[in-house]
Amino acid sequence: MKKEIKVSPSIAAGNLMNLGEEVKKLEISGAHSIHFDVMDGHFVPLLTIGIPFIEQMRKITQMHLDVHIMVTNPDQVFQDYISAGADTLSFHQETAIHPHRICSKIKEMGKRAGVALNPSTHWNTIQYLLPVLDQVTIMSVNPGFSRQAHIPLVHHKIKELAQFRNENNLKFDILVDGGVNADNVQTLTQLGTDIIVAGGAVFNYENYQEAIHKIKKASIINIS
Repeated sequence: MKKEIKVSPSIAAGNLMNLGEEVKKLEISGAHSIHFDVMDGHFVPLLTIGIPFIEQMRKITQMHLDVHIMVTNPDQVFQDYISAGADTLSFHQETAIHPHRICSKIKEMGKRAGVALNPSTHWNTIQYLLPVLDQVTIMSVNPGFSRQAHIPLVHHKIKELAQFRNENNLKFDILVDGGVNADNVQTLTQLGTDIIVAGGAVFNYENYQEAIHKIKKASIINIS
């Protein structure tokens, strides 16, 4: 049996002045979802899209919206992003006060709950959350800026997390975000990654469908 990676293009790398056309192209591209990076200017340096942007996106597409909030106060704002239209909502372990409660509330609202980990944060800091999680985001760059180089040091973390998942019959997806492209995606698949976030690896090309096909084709591995 073969395994092929799922691709979630990061809309922040697209042409935000022509959002409607970008979404139309993504809808026929073979993308798994559209990824949103919400940055508050405190937890990370940049200030980016927020709730109104996601609300507008929800009005123009039925694609799965994967929202990653890089904010200092996820306990206070997570429900607003669910109400805005997020299908998967990931917050940072490093800033959450009551992460289990956040996850439980997200799932009660009928959405997928995710936690994101910075490159230097060990996966075992969320070990007791894993049974209630739908997704774990492994940051393979330090969050805050796009088009950074992939950090290979996180590969061991991905491998350990995937092994723990298998040994304990858990069902969450592993998503890797940062510097992923057709050159390193097969390694990530072999380590246990299920979904990757792609910025320039998709939006630097005129034809998004061809770019995503290239990534998926490069990711394929044989599994027993």
